[in-house]
Amino acid sequence: MSGGQTAERGGEDRSALEPLFHGGNLAEAARLFPQAPQPWIDLSTGINPNAYPIPAASLEAYHRLPAPSALTDLESVARLAYGAPPASSVLAAAGTHPILTSLSRLLPHARVAILGPTYAEHAHVWRRAGNAVEVVQDLGALLKSDVAVIVRPNNPDGRFEPRCVLDDLLDNSRRTGQLLIVDEAFVDLLPPGSSVVDRLPEANLLVLRSFGKTYGLAGLRLAFAIGRADIIAPLRAELGPWPVSGPAIAIAVRALDDMSWLAKARVEAETASQWLIDLMMRNGLPATGSALLFHCIDHDAAATLFHHLGRHGIYVRRFEDQPRRLRIGIPPADAELRRRIAHAFDTFER
Repeated sequence: MSGGQTAERGGEDRSALEPLFHGGNLAEAARLFPQAPQPWIDLSTGINPNAYPIPAASLEAYHRLPAPSALTDLESVARLAYGAPPASSVLAAAGTHPILTSLSRLLPHARVAILGPTYAEHAHVWRRAGNAVEVVQDLGALLKSDVAVIVRPNNPDGRFEPRCVLDDLLDNSRRTGQLLIVDEAFVDLLPPGSSVVDRLPEANLLVLRSFGKTYGLAGLRLAFAIGRADIIAPLRAELGPWPVSGPAIAIAVRALDDMSWLAKARVEAETASQWLIDLMMRNGLPATGSALLFHCIDHDAAATLFHHLGRHGIYVRRFEDQPRRLRIGIPPADAELRRRIAHAFDTFER
């Protein structure tokens, strides 16, 4: 393999059976830093810290199983919110992970190429289903696989391939039948037109969107897959009749239709993002990548900074396989919490 490529067969890789470490585990933070001041400031997840105001859901949404018409309504609202073409199909699920798991079961012998390094669950899920997985570092290496995966903007480094750069991949998926998966979990707050969803159904494309990150409601567990009908239909059958909870449907229908809130959230995220960039820069820790909701640094002092922030009650995302890297989420719009964050950075000594 060249260019840092790796290939593994899931059935031969015992690590595919082990759960992966993710951000947001404040119990682990408390274990590592038992003397840290409270409350914890969790900047480890990349979730919007300014959540959508939750509307009251009726008791019936909790008491009864969701009606098929309610799920249809949710997917219709999502189609409009995400700009999906009328000829495409939209599927709601309890997070991106069930979508990926179902898809890997439907394609158990596919050769999968993933542009990386990236969100580790993509490779993990496909390997666990027994697929041959290759993590590559350039777009051209994706062309000959059965399934190609791109996270855009990328997690954790914010890499974002322009639309024109993806044209060869999109055209290749149309010509060869390769399934191109574009994970757009962090695209919602970027300028309109950043998504590739408008290339449906021309391309053999599956676009993934995450509700919880943008709307700060990750606990609802809600995501969407958008693709051609022949791709979505077997996924829907695999997920079963109640893929999303009634309360999640009730809340998301209102939130996805609230374009004024989304516009305000974009401005708030841009302001918080710039505040964090400025803070990092003045302390000699420039961002090496960004996706608005988070920034990534690559620095010799990353491990020292992780522990320094932890002792100040600030939890950020570290990566065991990339010890120079930290991902730092944007702060909430709270003056006292931002004062604590600024003090922690300003007192950091390398």
